[in-house]
Amino acid sequence: MNMTSMTKRAVAAAAALVMAAGLAACGGSSSDSASESAGNGGDAKITVVASINQWGSVAADLGGDKVDVQSIMKATNVEAHDYEPTSADVASFNKAQIAVVNGADYDPWASKAAGGTKATVVNAAETDGIKEGDNPHVWFSKDVREKTADAITAAYEKALPDQKDYFEQRHKAWEERESKVEDKIEAAKAKTEGVPYAASESVAWYLADDLGMTDATTSGYKNASANESEPSPADIKQFSDALKAGKMKVFVLNTQEANDTTKQLETAAAEGKVPVVKLTEQMPQEYTDLTDWMSALVDDFTAAVK
Repeated sequence: MNMTSMTKRAVAAAAALVMAAGLAACGGSSSDSASESAGNGGDAKITVVASINQWGSVAADLGGDKVDVQSIMKATNVEAHDYEPTSADVASFNKAQIAVVNGADYDPWASKAAGGTKATVVNAAETDGIKEGDNPHVWFSKDVREKTADAITAAYEKALPDQKDYFEQRHKAWEERESKVEDKIEAAKAKTEGVPYAASESVAWYLADDLGMTDATTSGYKNASANESEPSPADIKQFSDALKAGKMKVFVLNTQEANDTTKQLETAAAEGKVPVVKLTEQMPQEYTDLTDWMSALVDDFTAAVK
């Protein structure tokens, strides 16, 4: 055998050893990988991918410096229900140790992508028994926020068990902030309980329900919106007439899905002197925290009720 052949074989053998070591490392579970890193200096970070920034902010709050969180949907100028993920969006779940999805068919692409990986999946809707066909805007619900936070913390503690005390402290701090929002909701109910409101879309239904408000959106328009179909001219006229007559005391407008119909309804609300609460589905960029955003929206609803 000549020296060239021997050299080539030596290089190939070395490459094979490196590849084998890499495959052995990849073969472990995500929690094993995080735990091993933690044992080698405690500098491990859990890789978390959230489908929407609302849940990404909660994941970041609960994980602190022990997590690296990526939120995919962040823009408030696109229709979230029609979001088309890129190949990079889908591929990002392959590196996730923990994936946080909204569920209830709000982000089916994310649920599918995460389900095909080794990641621990936290499905926010499922934490409160909310399923496909139900209102998917579950981050507006205080119950879902709390149960999702519990599930995320449990996933962190499983991934890095030696950091359990740290995660418990982070969870306690988050709970204290969430409790302030819920206290504000309870205090606001002195004004909002039983107040009829209407909405261009049932985005904030859970928050309005927590506030004890009554959804008085006209049935034809509401049914069309729920089925993601176009309301008929008669549906729009009925809704507009009710707003002009002041039959609703608040009009909730989802500006993320504004169109000619919602502009017509907003004009009708102005004619009827009905206060408008404007909001989006994705958390606006001025907020980095879901609880802060919810607190601000409670203030908006309270201010709108005369």
